[in-house]
Amino acid sequence: MKINKLLYAVLFAAVVLLQGCQDLTEHPKATLTPDSYYSTPQELEGTIAAMYRVLCPDDAWGYIFNMPSYFGADDLSTHPASNKSSVREFDKLEGSSTNGNLNAFWNSSWKAIYQANAILLVIDNVTFSSETEKNGAAGQAYFMRALCYFYLVRTFGDIPVVTEETDVSEAPDRQTVASIYEQIIADLSQAETGLPESWAGQPGKPTRYAAKALLADVYLNMAGWPVNDQSKYALSATKSNEVIASGKYKLVPSYGDVFKTNNNEESIFGLQFNTAQGLARRTPGQFCIPDDEYSLAGEQGWHDFCTEVAFFQNAPKCERTDDTFLTTLKIRQRDRDNNWTDEFKLVAWDDLSTNTQHPWFKKFRYGVAPRGTTMGDGCEEDETKIFKMSPSVDKSLDIIRYATVLLNYAEASAMASAPTAASYDAINQVRHRAGLPDLSPGLSQTAFRDAVVYERAYECAAEVGIRWFDIVRLQLLPKIIAERVVGEWQKNQYWENSLNPTFTSGDKLQTRYLAPIPQDEMNRNKHWKQNAGY
Repeated sequence: MKINKLLYAVLFAAVVLLQGCQDLTEHPKATLTPDSYYSTPQELEGTIAAMYRVLCPDDAWGYIFNMPSYFGADDLSTHPASNKSSVREFDKLEGSSTNGNLNAFWNSSWKAIYQANAILLVIDNVTFSSETEKNGAAGQAYFMRALCYFYLVRTFGDIPVVTEETDVSEAPDRQTVASIYEQIIADLSQAETGLPESWAGQPGKPTRYAAKALLADVYLNMAGWPVNDQSKYALSATKSNEVIASGKYKLVPSYGDVFKTNNNEESIFGLQFNTAQGLARRTPGQFCIPDDEYSLAGEQGWHDFCTEVAFFQNAPKCERTDDTFLTTLKIRQRDRDNNWTDEFKLVAWDDLSTNTQHPWFKKFRYGVAPRGTTMGDGCEEDETKIFKMSPSVDKSLDIIRYATVLLNYAEASAMASAPTAASYDAINQVRHRAGLPDLSPGLSQTAFRDAVVYERAYECAAEVGIRWFDIVRLQLLPKIIAERVVGEWQKNQYWENSLNPTFTSGDKLQTRYLAPIPQDEMNRNKHWKQNAGY
């Protein structure tokens, strides 16, 4: 499908807003069209930068609430307070098409796609110093377009495919999931050949191996629901192994340090943030700190997201679990006159004196911090006191980590034929870093896959929908519903956050695997049919 011509005006505005170093006194092109706007790599670089940045603000991927449908998984839950309603409704499996955060996710993803399209439409008009430079610019656009389509198709199912210019009167049709995956594969194949192996001093740009890793994940998802093409397991294993065999990545020795350092040796691709430039990430820090906790500086936790009790209780006993979940709260004390003191009381997560009786995420608590410390830009604390906390951090959002590549290879290689020594080696690397022993040998194909899915759930808990997409492709909602703690969140009548029984069985449950198309988009495209169940 083609791009609406009016989009160029939107893109021009985005470039002006997002180019922090652009000299605005330079003479702009008279009109913004593929034939006349771009002529130098420097001009094109502004749109490339904008392509990444549109996913980062508070109303985009940088804020976990803007991926609300992923709260249907068991790794994520939220406080029942009224200002959490946008994610709470998906946590209860009763999401709606009028959800503002879902609309924000839809819009920001399409903005990035449009930026990518603009780059590809004009790239032949730009004079590059070499074909390698041109291929690198195009490769970034192909990669980002594929990434956004990959998230959109898994979240919403059938969506339009927009790649070229079109007349404003044309209304796009939703395309089948299979055809969208064909576009994603084509884009990633282009990215794989055009992108370099590395970008010197530019860690926020995708590389050839990022394209391979993403393509491996695409094939793995295609092997499951709704495509169910099991021949894709072998392709996923091949692409994952190409990343592994490159030797360019390795696991960070300590799991907790993955979430306190930027662009570490495990990071394959991530979105970049910079608070000083007005682009702060809004998920770590105060967002995942319970409202029971106050700092010495007077800040209070915002209790936006935590984990479900059963998910925590089913976690393996290991160092990774200790680094993932906050199980002891620091409660600042008051004196007889109700004034704050500098003393804190340590309280277990399930103590009845706490507001929620839920474990919280420790791994997102600190933001950027020196390895091995708890003094980050999200929270500063020691073993007995909280000094300060903030909702604005510079921690990058890792979209692809080496650990996920290892686990994808383990699952895909086993499902392509049978678990091999290499399959076991891949999952055991992740388990060893977690502080776990080798996986039991001699497992059947299905048992091995289930072990990998379990491992991925805790390795990637609350990370960019990874757990939710496993639940979707393997149709695991009945299992996680059965495991959910009865009465969770039912502290009193005002804090009710239990599952909606209308959607917990039968045909209604099947409709929960896809989110509704945002109502604003449905209103603009009258010929579209809403996803079943909404």
